[in-house]
Amino acid sequence: MQINLKDTFTKELPADPILENSRRQVQKACFSFVTPKKTRKPEIVHVSPEMLSAIGLSQEDANSNVFLSVFTGNKVLENTTPYAMCYGGHQFGNWAGQLGDGRAINLAEVEHHNKDWTLQLKGAGETPYSRTADGLAVLRSSVREYLCSEAMYHLGVPTTRALSLALTGDEVLRDMLYDGNAAYEKGAVVCRVAPSFLRFGNYQLFAVSQDEETLKTLVDYTIKHHFSHLGKPTKETYLQFFETVSNSTLEMIIHWQRVGFVHGVMNTDNMSILGKTIDYGPYGWLEGYDHNWTPNTTDHQFKRYRYGAQLDIGLWNLYQLANALYPLIGEAEGLEGVLQSYNEKGQRHYLDMMRSKLGLFSKEKTDAALITDLEEILQLTETDMTIFFRNLSDFSAENPSKGLIVIKDAFYIPTEVSDSIKQKWNSWFGQYAARLKKEGMASKERKEKMNQVNPKYVLRNYMAQLAIDDANKGDYKLIDELFKLLRKPYEEQPKSEKWFVKRPDWARHKAGCSMLSCSS
Repeated sequence: MQINLKDTFTKELPADPILENSRRQVQKACFSFVTPKKTRKPEIVHVSPEMLSAIGLSQEDANSNVFLSVFTGNKVLENTTPYAMCYGGHQFGNWAGQLGDGRAINLAEVEHHNKDWTLQLKGAGETPYSRTADGLAVLRSSVREYLCSEAMYHLGVPTTRALSLALTGDEVLRDMLYDGNAAYEKGAVVCRVAPSFLRFGNYQLFAVSQDEETLKTLVDYTIKHHFSHLGKPTKETYLQFFETVSNSTLEMIIHWQRVGFVHGVMNTDNMSILGKTIDYGPYGWLEGYDHNWTPNTTDHQFKRYRYGAQLDIGLWNLYQLANALYPLIGEAEGLEGVLQSYNEKGQRHYLDMMRSKLGLFSKEKTDAALITDLEEILQLTETDMTIFFRNLSDFSAENPSKGLIVIKDAFYIPTEVSDSIKQKWNSWFGQYAARLKKEGMASKERKEKMNQVNPKYVLRNYMAQLAIDDANKGDYKLIDELFKLLRKPYEEQPKSEKWFVKRPDWARHKAGCSMLSCSS
């Protein structure tokens, strides 16, 4: 198995001088060297052909014992030095101090076809940043991360990727719902892939500890390798760097809103400096359209990371990154300007995104009110977001009275759609029909464009849970079926219509289907 190594992180950034793998506070270092934990009986469950090719490997490589050993942590690639990154972060709005890669170990950086990738194992054992945890992961969370990473990419959402999913053969003790009922589960490892796994928290930690020297070293490294178009690091470059991160963060979250994705844990240590979705924990997709929904049990009371707050939380997190970069820039005006711009752009981009979902490709002053009215009506009764917007492409501006028939399959409990709600829907459909007529676009063309924006298939939590249940029994066929389905989320796929349905009643309150914890 030949792989083109191009390690820069460990060669250009300061390392933790202590080599012992013990829990500790790490000073003036960006990472600690650490070796993955060997596993009892590793088994590859699934490999992404696209990511295999992206890093320069073949299917023959994926079938080899070397691949099995390396990507389950049982063998270290020659000429590499695995490491865990050091970072801090705000968790649920509170500064948590040093956090770091507690169960993620970066294996190496590789280059293929002029693209750089970092290979990272999640669930590969303890690191100096594991605190009281064991550094391991279980099958259920690993299936969710593996499938979702690739599904999000094909939805057009900026994201980290996944190369492989493997069982370790070890049992891992977890309290899934933090209710005192811990149980042993199957251990697993996912190989995550991204140009970089740097987070806002990497920079925050050095700013908080007033280690300006290491902060500058890390920011300069980041610009050199990931924002090279900005040129030589200067105070102006640092501001441009922040603006670029702000723009990419906004773009990512707008895509989340477009497909109904809720991250669930938008802590600053879970925010990629590259504007890519990172750390798939208690995420979920809106089923009933509800701006107040969060999939995270830990966030159930205050709903900080609810769907409707994600753009605002993105701004809050950018404020924290601005505070971290301030020592290098020395003035606040430019940073404040970027943050103000985020707010203004966010409103415009959200409006444009919602227009596209409705098949509106010109702009009218009345559009904002039309969209606001729609969002209010959608929340009057439980209405499936994915089905509603996908089926809306069949709406005819010539027959607005049939609007309710077009979207009827999106209602979870049709009997709850009262006469007063029907009146509001019919009124809205009338306004929508009048607005569509101003577009001057043929229905067929509009439908095609809407179906490129509104996915037909997303990784609903119940779908992932079915795959997890089968995998726990040693049956991985559903993982493969969903993996293939989600590679073409905007296509009709007639043989897969069974997945274009509302969440079944049995999944409404089932653990893993409605709410999830941060556990593993």
